[in-house]
Formats: sequence, C-alpha cells, structure tokens
Amino acid sequence: MADGLALFSLKGKRALVTGSSQGIGFALARGLAAAGAEILLNGRDTGKLATAADTLRAEGATVQILAFDVTDAQAVTAAIDTFEQENGAIDILVNNAGMQHRTPLEDFPADAFERLMKTNVTSVFLVGQAVARHMIARKAGKIVNIASVQTALARPGIAPYTASKGAVANLTKGMATDWARHGLQCNAIAPGYFDTPLNAALVADPEFTAWLEKRTPAGRWGNVEELVGACIFLASAASSFVNGHTLFVDGAITASL
Repeated sequence: MADGLALFSLKGKRALVTGSSQGIGFALARGLAAAGAEILLNGRDTGKLATAADTLRAEGATVQILAFDVTDAQAVTAAIDTFEQENGAIDILVNNAGMQHRTPLEDFPADAFERLMKTNVTSVFLVGQAVARHMIARKAGKIVNIASVQTALARPGIAPYTASKGAVANLTKGMATDWARHGLQCNAIAPGYFDTPLNAALVADPEFTAWLEKRTPAGRWGNVEELVGACIFLASAASSFVNGHTLFVDGAITASL
C-alpha cells in the first residue's frame, strides 16, 4: 500500500518560484522547502532576494538565487537554459510574479495596461515555455501558475487585472492541453483576498476590510501560509492526474452570492 504522506514529499526536487522575495511567492517558496524541495528564488531586486534567501537558509532550506526579469524573453531563456546546463533540472515552476494597478477603467492608462499584462500574463508564457522545453525532454515536470479570485470575479477599478488573471487560468488550460502528453502537470492556484504587500492599501482600509469580512463566508482575510498546502499538492506526485485545473483558495468567496 502506498504511503499517503510520501505522495506529498518534494525531497530531491528543485523548485523555481518567480517573484519570491516577499508576499505569496516567499510563502510558497518557504512551504515547498519545508516539503523537501531545493528552492530557486527569483526577482529583480537582488538585495531583497538575498535577504529572503538568508531567512530560508537559517530555517534549514537549500536555496539559490536566479535573478532575471520575467518579462524579458531573452533574459528568461538565457537564465533558464544556463542554469539547467550548469546545475541540472528545474522540476517545479511556480509562476507567481505579478502586479496590480487600480484605476477606473475609463481612466486606465494604456501604458499601465501593457505593463500589467506583460507582468501578469506574458511572464507566465515566457518562463513557462522556457522551463517546459527542458521538462518535455525529461518527460516530467510540474507548473503551478498563480491566478486570482479575479479569474472568476470582477470589482470596480481593476478590470485589466481581472482580464490578466482570466488569461492566466486559460493559459494554464492551454499548457495542460499541449504538454500533458509529455508528462507535465500544469495547474493554477486562485487566491482570494490575502494579507500581502500587494494588498497593503486594502488591508489598511477599515471600510474595505469590513466589506470583505461580510462578503467572504470565512469572514476574514487569508493568511499566505494557507496557500502552501495547495501548492505542495500541485507540485507533488499527489496530483499526478490533475491537469489544467484552477484551485480556488478563497474562503468560499466564489461559492457564494
């Protein structure tokens, strides 16, 4: 009989987490490390990455830094190909890098729209493709894209963000459709409202927090650590026949009116 807990072990695996110097990305990197994975932290701010790496190493994790701009196609390919050649396989990719820009749609600047789409969608395509090419050759790999509750719902002032996260969910389906036959599992996690640096202004707004607590059946903001279990599941052998799925971790906000 199979050991149920062993299905969730990431021992011997290496995980690249984009945008992982803080917030959800850092929490997921820490959680994957606790499950046994070696961690590659990614971002553009090498100072923040170094601090995050030191924190994880102090907790016993094996960590390296792979700094590159996830929206730069040449930089992405060069970084991934060079790392694979010199260090070996990236077994797990978590596409977490993202941004937010809040402005009424009729006033939304075109350059902000383009920047948001590049960061939230193009990066998932670029890093996903660069890593998948190596995974396909090995006939194995796990890709976990970070979508959002806005994959399914909209709120005033964030229409382009909503569009970008809907695209992430559908790109995830496309990844699974193209790459499942090569042994890859490609899925997404859709967080609800979590207390993160990206949401700092909302967390600090008593009116918004009161609305959220009333709107969410769980009655509170999520804690980033509550995303770890879903990520370990989708990154591990436990999800070997789960593909193209978006897993909502949202306190039931998408389940209720």
